Amino acid sequence: MPSYNDLKEVSTEYMLFKAKREEQFITGSEAVREAVRRANIEVAISYPITPQSESMHLVGDLYAEGFVKEYFRGENEFAVMSEIAGAAMGGARTFTATCGPGTLRAFENFPMWAGARLPIVMAFMPRGVNSPLTIQPDTIEMGFLLDTGIMMLHAENAQDLYDMLLMSFDIVEQTSVHIPIGVFIDGFFVTHTRQKVHIVTEDVRLKPYNPSLSPVPIMDMETPPFRCMRDPFVMKSNYISYAAHASWQQEIMASAQRAKRHIKKYLGNFIEQENPSAPIQIVASGTAVSQSREAIKMLKEDGISAGLVKVKLIRPFPTKEIKNALSKTEKIIIPEFNRTGWLAREIASTIPNNDRIVPGPRVYGGMTMPPEVIVEVVKNGTPIGI
Repeated sequence: MPSYNDLKEVSTEYMLFKAKREEQFITGSEAVREAVRRANIEVAISYPITPQSESMHLVGDLYAEGFVKEYFRGENEFAVMSEIAGAAMGGARTFTATCGPGTLRAFENFPMWAGARLPIVMAFMPRGVNSPLTIQPDTIEMGFLLDTGIMMLHAENAQDLYDMLLMSFDIVEQTSVHIPIGVFIDGFFVTHTRQKVHIVTEDVRLKPYNPSLSPVPIMDMETPPFRCMRDPFVMKSNYISYAAHASWQQEIMASAQRAKRHIKKYLGNFIEQENPSAPIQIVASGTAVSQSREAIKMLKEDGISAGLVKVKLIRPFPTKEIKNALSKTEKIIIPEFNRTGWLAREIASTIPNNDRIVPGPRVYGGMTMPPEVIVEVVKNGTPIGI
């Protein structure tokens, strides 16, 4: 294995599309490690919470090997996200991860990150958050995060996770974007299972972050700490304060929309379709996509034609693409690993005639979703809308 200093700096395009790769049989947590190994990270901060703990432990190993410049354990999840914010404000390329109750404990920081225009890349490994306690997979925290201002990618498998992490640094560091992004992967289903992942083996790393391209000043010994509050007069006038905050929130939303062209460059389409002309479409994200693929095979054996819409980008939501994909669909099934059905609500708010939607199936609290459950809903579920 080459050392950090042996790695040649290359563009993200080269890393993703040209660099040599080999197939490895690794876990999702190990895929995080391999992405961070090539990402030229300056500061990584961790706090343990299952099932995220292993990934950041492995990032700590990279620090020991010299692939991460600074790494330490924070006091708790809120402290970690605050400390990551400080590092990003100082112009460092940063990375961290959390999940479940850790996400909720840190929650105040996420809209602050967006408002401060911090280009932070973070991995989330969703798990249950409700009582009674569960450490099993559940994507309910994704529903909580939808309106914090961070961008959100949802990986189906470890390969998606690896590639999405590597592309995210270039996306968030664009001057016209410069807001945080979360790459989400369903905890345990991916983090702790081994899959075939094509890993870059060439001796390369991403080019470093250039903080001078930030749309707001970084904090250093010569720059006053006005990143978040550059105009003190807004505290002296309610009218000016309202206008400043309203226009700034609009700018954050606009930044996410501007990010779409950069995301598309690496991700390809925001959605993927299989059998798009089928009258029944299953719309899913994350590991629910894999279960849906199996359900479609079973349905085909029974003479039922069903298609798949894989949603990779959650924020900004691919409204136009979803609307086009479902324009002629007669029946829409949306399987989810949470009880609230946040993806179904997003789809319902996007398409006309949303009474075509069958609400479910939904499993939560760590339950698995056998493809037979999806098949049953396809066969017997009645569209009633959301």
